[in-house]
Amino acid sequence: MTQTTFDESAFSPRAEILFPAHLIPILRDLRGPQWRQLVDRVADLPDTHPDSLAFVLMMIRLSECLRCHSNNFRFLRGCALCSIQTIQSFKGEDEDLLALFQEAKQELSQRLGQYERLLAA
Repeated sequence: MTQTTFDESAFSPRAEILFPAHLIPILRDLRGPQWRQLVDRVADLPDTHPDSLAFVLMMIRLSECLRCHSNNFRFLRGCALCSIQTIQSFKGEDEDLLALFQEAKQELSQRLGQYERLLAA
């Protein structure tokens, strides 16, 4: 099991361009056991692992990172607080979040497969 440690610098009002993988562990205790298991598993992976990338893609979509800009309240609060608020305020169950993760994982797998076929051609 991953031990959750909080780096206070993660909570500084710093906004990234997109949800950064290094923030995954701070989301661990915001939901139930299924969510914690997912976060524990993904947090231990390298940032370039497909499951880590799928988690980041899911968070980008949930947090609407592509709509974030410097005049946005969420931007001013920073990615850590925005992602915490996003997961805490998610109206569905943990199973719904896991389904969103699986969808992102499948899409990423398809995209990577397309890319690999292009490279092989």
